[in-house]
Amino acid sequence: MIGRLILSYPEASRRIGGLLILLVIAVALYSLGISGAWIGRLVPPAETYLVDYPSAGRAMSAALIAIIMAINWKLLHLFNRRYQIIAVWLELFGLLMVFFYSFDLSFAFIAKKIGFLITQGVTTTLFISAISIVIATAIALAGAIAKLSRNGVIYGLATFYTSLFRGLPLLMQIYIIYLGLPQVGYVIGAIPAGILALSLCYGAYMTEIFRAGIESISRGQTEGATALGLSPSQTMGLVILPQAMRVIIPPTGNQFIAMLKDSSLVSVVGVWEIMYLARTQGQTEFRHIEMLITASMIYWLLSIGLEFMQSRIEERFGRFNVR
Repeated sequence: MIGRLILSYPEASRRIGGLLILLVIAVALYSLGISGAWIGRLVPPAETYLVDYPSAGRAMSAALIAIIMAINWKLLHLFNRRYQIIAVWLELFGLLMVFFYSFDLSFAFIAKKIGFLITQGVTTTLFISAISIVIATAIALAGAIAKLSRNGVIYGLATFYTSLFRGLPLLMQIYIIYLGLPQVGYVIGAIPAGILALSLCYGAYMTEIFRAGIESISRGQTEGATALGLSPSQTMGLVILPQAMRVIIPPTGNQFIAMLKDSSLVSVVGVWEIMYLARTQGQTEFRHIEMLITASMIYWLLSIGLEFMQSRIEERFGRFNVR
């Protein structure tokens, strides 16, 4: 019945659907307790009414926001796709800044501390993350090849490793390495402990990514390389891996971004990375939220940089596979 009406009256159905979506958004905003105070600031004569009738103010606020969202949706569709993306980013970033501004932040304090946060914290974070990424990639490649091996011993070692380090929380791994190794006579520094924990943890996750990528290549590629006289290592390095990278890169890039953010966990052992400095610097003048927001924005910018690098690498390997 409903399908027949939609097919018979597509334009009317589209308008009714749009109105229903607006109604759902308005009801959701009202249920979330959206305040109508902003209407009073924009229209001062209505402030008294909004104070006397808060429920009506919430309903008006929810309805107006839903209408503004609908108008914005219509206006965005006047542009092509590229400008739509830019406009959406600018709008959402503006809303994020308004949200942060509502915290009554001390920008003078942020300006005073951000230099040290970048020179010391960002440098340490990037150092730890970069080394961990290289080691984790090497571990993942070795683990993936081991999991594809027909040798029971090698396969058992690889599966035990991935099961253990994917099953333990990263924070626990950091503590075990930093506090546990000295118990057996090997004293390890905070930064090496953090790098080792990140590498082992993310190497285990990336092992499955590499294994799936390698297995996505048809067996005919291996057979063809063998027929040409290539050794197993040459087949893997020259034939299988270049083709598998198109499958491997997207999830591996996500793991790198997650590793960058999880490097904040090494602050628990006293490493002066971004999160540690944000927490300690904020304590000096009880400006915790300023430093946490600043650290969050720095992590976001670093993640954007990794996303850009990932997209460029994907594009490069995409062209390789097209050829």
